[in-house]
Amino acid sequence: MKKKVLSVGQCVPDDGALKSYLTTHFDIDFTRSPNKEDALAKIRTEPFDLITVNRKLDEDYTDGMEIIKSIQSDPDINTTPVMLVTNYPESQEEAVAAGAEYGFGKLEYDKPEVLERLKKYLG
Repeated sequence: MKKKVLSVGQCVPDDGALKSYLTTHFDIDFTRSPNKEDALAKIRTEPFDLITVNRKLDEDYTDGMEIIKSIQSDPDINTTPVMLVTNYPESQEEAVAAGAEYGFGKLEYDKPEVLERLKKYLG
């Protein structure tokens, strides 16, 4: 059965790269979301196996941590694993402290540990 991934706040080229990476390694359905409101609406109406959130949303450059905190503070939706997409380790640590799983950066698709991290949710 296919796993479902929600990608929040990526620009079109980065979403394409993320989708390509994930579909190369996993059997998934990939859904895009441009902003917080759209993402929260989707999360409330359909189940996902993993949510990836960009550090800065492409649509308006708002902080992706706002979405992570909103998800984690809502007991109706905080059971879905969330990962921050960023190359900055300090941002990853902030996301983990807020309840997210340790994510990955756009420059890390070639690292085996990223694939291992994702297998936990998509394998």
